[in-house]
Amino acid sequence: MQRILVTIPMDQSWKDRLEAIAPGWDILYREPENVTREDVAQATVILGNVEPSMLEGVSALKWIQLNSAGADAYTRPGLLPEGTLLTNATGAYGLAISEHMLGMVLEIQKKLYLYRDNQRQSLWRDEGGVTSIWGSVTLAVGLGDIGGEFARRMKALGSYVIGVKRTPGKKPEWLDELYTMEALDSLLPRADIISLSLPQTPNTVHLMNEKRLSALKPSAVLINVGRGSAIDTDALVRVLERGHLAGAGMDVTDPEPLPPDHPLWRVPNAIITPHVSGFYHLPETLNRIRTIALENMTRYLAGEPLKNPVDFSTGYRKSQ
Repeated sequence: MQRILVTIPMDQSWKDRLEAIAPGWDILYREPENVTREDVAQATVILGNVEPSMLEGVSALKWIQLNSAGADAYTRPGLLPEGTLLTNATGAYGLAISEHMLGMVLEIQKKLYLYRDNQRQSLWRDEGGVTSIWGSVTLAVGLGDIGGEFARRMKALGSYVIGVKRTPGKKPEWLDELYTMEALDSLLPRADIISLSLPQTPNTVHLMNEKRLSALKPSAVLINVGRGSAIDTDALVRVLERGHLAGAGMDVTDPEPLPPDHPLWRVPNAIITPHVSGFYHLPETLNRIRTIALENMTRYLAGEPLKNPVDFSTGYRKSQ
């Protein structure tokens, strides 16, 4: 019997929908922390993420639908059986993460982190001038679901938005300018706000090194929600400590988790959240993930192309 292993949380109504889509299939629901190697070895289809090391040596697996947008942990050569389909949850996270990014931008621009620190000391003190999204230049590096949603929000709030993506394409109306990565160095000095929403690939590791961080305006705000490795963390600490950059908001770090003794924790204008901007904290995110999974299950059983296929050679979603 063919088996579906489901690690995406499903209440009874969603279970009923899945079971109606796949009658006759054996469906095993597991919380991710309770998944066993035997569960993975017996699965034909996995809906949700499992520990990648559990996939080594499996033979029955035909398709994994990730509950994450990032897929780099699953694209290592030889990890999955030859021909295994891999799809991600692109389209589920843009709402939640772009709003988290916007919150970080405003926290830095309006010095809210300083006022929070002052509050803890019962200190009534004016921290001086602030900046605005209106009239700023936003450089959005990475224009998938997350980067695109952030760019839309910044445009709506009055920012001039420049997009940077890996491959050429038609400029959408919510961008003022569009470039490929080759133009990055020439664009950095123009940015008041720079966002990074990139997967981890050999080309993105330490993309923002000390030279590039130093090329940003001293008043610039840096936001990273893709992979922590896109920024050279030690270089970022040095740049922030010398007062270059208004601040950096990071939902991802390198290393991750950030060790308790890491100097980045002690930089006042480093805003750090523990990779929580996506996950399931916003209920709509989970509903979108479930919808993608069930739509793709329907397509899989019908022999139709799946949404969000991942290119193993790049770690990016394939163009569709």
